[in-house]
Amino acid sequence: MSNEETAAIVPDTKDWTWVLERACPDCGLDTPAVHPAEVPELVRANAAGWTALLAGDPAELRRRPEPAIWSTLEYGCHVRDVFRLFAYRLDLMLTQDSPLFPNWDQDETALAERYWEQDPAVVCGELAEAAEVIAAAFERVTGEQWDRTGNRSDGARFTVSSFAQYFIHDPVHHLYDVTGQPAA
Repeated sequence: MSNEETAAIVPDTKDWTWVLERACPDCGLDTPAVHPAEVPELVRANAAGWTALLAGDPAELRRRPEPAIWSTLEYGCHVRDVFRLFAYRLDLMLTQDSPLFPNWDQDETALAERYWEQDPAVVCGELAEAAEVIAAAFERVTGEQWDRTGNRSDGARFTVSSFAQYFIHDPVHHLYDVTGQPAA
């Protein structure tokens, strides 16, 4: 993939915290209706969907539907990294008082990690492993831990409960981006 193709991605600068207030009109996930304790099951179901997708033909997985839209492989790499990042941030919330999350530029990461060149089979395994780590981490949250807080540098403040809801929208939405199938 050429630099022109990778540079064609338009950075997503939208503040997606609105999904905590209403259902997503695109993917259909009604995030406010998701009980945080359901997130581990939703993560595992989502990971199963990605595992099935990433088992496809590597050439097809690398093909972008349009130059400015990530391929299935690139989305899979992103979801794997979202699982990892949110597990890290969840740990911060559970072990520190109201931590400030380090910034993360998803587009910079995609370029630096050369998502389009990664091996789909490796990504598939890493995604499944990262999904299990975050699912298990959310399963361990109990009682007052759901009320612990964390902060983004843009001023967004989450409780572990709202963080779980906000988090699950991302992989569900990206599965929709690739398959066109709305959330069940």
